[in-house]
Amino acid sequence: MLTNVESQKSALAECTLAQKVIGQWNLLTGELEPFPTAEEVPESGWLFDPDFGLVLPEDVAGQQVIVDEGLSLAFPISYNAIRKPPVRSDGTGSRSFEYRLDSNGNNRQLYVAQAEDAAQLILSGFGMYLGKKSERLQVKLGGKAVYEFPFFRISEVVVASRGISMSSDLVKEFCERGIRLSFVEASGRPYAMLSSPVLTATVESRREQLLAYNDQRGLEFGRLIVRGKIRNQRHLLQYFGKYLKQSDAERFAVISALMPRLRALELQAKRVEGTSVNQKRAELMGLEGVAGRLYWQGVRTIVESKAEFMGRVHQGAADAFNSLLNYGYGILYANVWGAVVNAGLEPFAGYLHVDRPGKPSLVLDLVEEFRQPVVDRTVIAFTNLGQPIAIDNGMLDEVTRKAIGQKILERLDSHESFRGKQYQIRSIIQMQARSLVSFLRGKCAYKPFSFRW
Repeated sequence: MLTNVESQKSALAECTLAQKVIGQWNLLTGELEPFPTAEEVPESGWLFDPDFGLVLPEDVAGQQVIVDEGLSLAFPISYNAIRKPPVRSDGTGSRSFEYRLDSNGNNRQLYVAQAEDAAQLILSGFGMYLGKKSERLQVKLGGKAVYEFPFFRISEVVVASRGISMSSDLVKEFCERGIRLSFVEASGRPYAMLSSPVLTATVESRREQLLAYNDQRGLEFGRLIVRGKIRNQRHLLQYFGKYLKQSDAERFAVISALMPRLRALELQAKRVEGTSVNQKRAELMGLEGVAGRLYWQGVRTIVESKAEFMGRVHQGAADAFNSLLNYGYGILYANVWGAVVNAGLEPFAGYLHVDRPGKPSLVLDLVEEFRQPVVDRTVIAFTNLGQPIAIDNGMLDEVTRKAIGQKILERLDSHESFRGKQYQIRSIIQMQARSLVSFLRGKCAYKPFSFRW
């Protein structure tokens, strides 16, 4: 029979062992690192996931979890933290599977990844090698295996940097399981994708996306985009206006006078009714145009002592301020485009923006709610702080492009409050693309992103 002291030692040993199991795999050494003290073990809201071999938030829905440097898992909003058991493909359960012959000619059960409830694996670490080991995707660094992920818990693998290689066996496995493989530039713009006919969830999402153009869903999304954009325009003017309140009462009065007018336009957009977005597009775009004129009048007031800005010029801008905006929007477009593609949507089939050959209208739709919090805010601050801006042959010179590009990327990496938590803005963009999928498939409402001023 154990004494009290011996019992305490035994319990402590068990606790220590549990801590070692609930550790983090080190990307460089490949070893499982325990939490050395009780204080470092998450007290609540975190669970050890036996499939991934990682400690993950208990509720990972809609979150992007950084596993290690250059390696992260992104979970869809619809993700169910309690895994559903695999069942037969006759529709009697939650996850389907099929069969194929293995190398020995035997029938082998094969899980089919479903984009609706599986994670997205994002890799951006130079020198990584991806291979296949049994039923798992293996990540190697320096020839040593450092991470393994089960195929049936992954819907997509995103290669987001140079210097990442993979085996042909792994590519074949992706195709057979319906796991999409995407390649994106450092800016976030996708340049290649490998998918499979097995990827049914993407087909269903795109089917609903196209059908929504002719029903209430398309109009509702267009209406929300216009409302969200006007709200963010108002918030941005309020954000910079508070700094003018003490320093320049006259300019502050100009900004303040615009607030109720923008709010009225936002409410007017809310009341637009109809049967399809095509029927009411002109009305929505008219409201957006009026709001834009008021907004840029406010921006001109904010930067008038630092920049010559007479109004918005989209293409062929000769002035520095418009050139900064256009360059910043280009970076934002790339990130939103990547989010749209990663969510399984068709980037060229939008609602508010009309369809034209080569025009990613859905990307342009989703960009609207992020213009002010990402680009406009950054460019206004860049200008007001007196950062050097040089124009060379009608374009920003290389030094200026690099400087403003770095500021935009820093803003994308910064955190904003969203759904009661703090997320990186680039993660919010991806979450909004996935939220749109859920909205189109009738699973949830869509709410445009609104930043706090």
